[in-house]
Amino acid sequence: MENLSSAVETLVHGSNTLFILMGAVMVLAMHAGFAFLEVGTVRLKNQVNALSKIITDFAVSTLAYFFVGYWIAYGVTFLQPAATLAADHGYALVKFFFLLTLAAAIPAIISGGIAERARFGPQLRATLLIVAFVYPFFEGIVWNGNFGVQDWLTRQFGAPFHDFAGSIVVHTMGGWLAFGAVMTLGARDGRYRDGRLVAFAPSNIPFLALGSWILIVGWFGFNVMSAQTVAGISGLVAVNSLMAMVGGTAAAWLVGRNDPGFLHNGPLAGLVAVCAGSDLMHPIGALATGAVAGALFVWAFTATQTRWKVDDVLGVWPLHGLCGVWGGIACGLFGQTALGGLGGVSLASQLIGSALGIVVATIGGFAVYGLLKRTVGIRLSQEAEYYGADLSIHKIGAVSHD
Repeated sequence: MENLSSAVETLVHGSNTLFILMGAVMVLAMHAGFAFLEVGTVRLKNQVNALSKIITDFAVSTLAYFFVGYWIAYGVTFLQPAATLAADHGYALVKFFFLLTLAAAIPAIISGGIAERARFGPQLRATLLIVAFVYPFFEGIVWNGNFGVQDWLTRQFGAPFHDFAGSIVVHTMGGWLAFGAVMTLGARDGRYRDGRLVAFAPSNIPFLALGSWILIVGWFGFNVMSAQTVAGISGLVAVNSLMAMVGGTAAAWLVGRNDPGFLHNGPLAGLVAVCAGSDLMHPIGALATGAVAGALFVWAFTATQTRWKVDDVLGVWPLHGLCGVWGGIACGLFGQTALGGLGGVSLASQLIGSALGIVVATIGGFAVYGLLKRTVGIRLSQEAEYYGADLSIHKIGAVSHD
């Protein structure tokens, strides 16, 4: 019996390690989606820069999170003997890997908003500061109970702030950090003339669509694997993610009038919104959540570019910032048993937790990019922006003209 118990325990630990490793690899692959979505959206002269930013940002994020950020969020350090780290099949290490891929999504989100006019080096410094300090500060509050915020919400409203897979922790944080970056940088040269928007057409719709599809597929690792153990796997999370994705696509298709940019961002809007409550909602609630998010993205992206004259290149503030907030609220609505959900969630806690995410991210975004603007400068020169970041920074274009 003792041998059997030991064998079962080994199987459980090994299965959990493999499960979360698969999730980490799927979310790692999503970074290719971020890259190609940006490559397809920016102009041809900035495609190399988009690819270079995403992979370098990931490397800097890994270093920042490994040595500082993970310790701030969870109080865990990896400055221990390898024998200690390898315990339980190295599950603790793989858990770090998975959570790192979520943390690294923050600079990947920001990258799309500040595309075509940000300097390379200063953006990497911003990534270092955000992933080491700003993001893990809020991550620890929500997912590790730091500072007693979750305990207070539970006492006051009967339930903690619920964010199963990061509508607020990852997406709202990324979107509102990007808002601070975009506002600090200012609009691209020539984007507005005499107060009117000048169209900068996407360079490659197939690449844009490819990026969207990579993100969609990887998102099922992002959401389902957020359970972090085999015992926590839920088919409800998978189907809710599917329904939200479809709802976002349909709404963006209808409201966006067949525009391919809206059509391929609509499913992402739905997936952003469903992250928080994907483990609680009924699939019809997830469908409604995704549909609202898809329509919200189309409206907000259009208003941002034309009415408010905020030059957010990929619309990351509407997509992640606003649809993420909607996701936090939708969890408090469609997670209720009265609307078919599993219950155990408080709308008041969802509102407060979502608002806290906005506050932390907005202050962090303006602080980090404001500091860098005043100390090292964050924007390309007018000449460098005219010739494009590819030639100005990387000394090579995306397409050979030989």
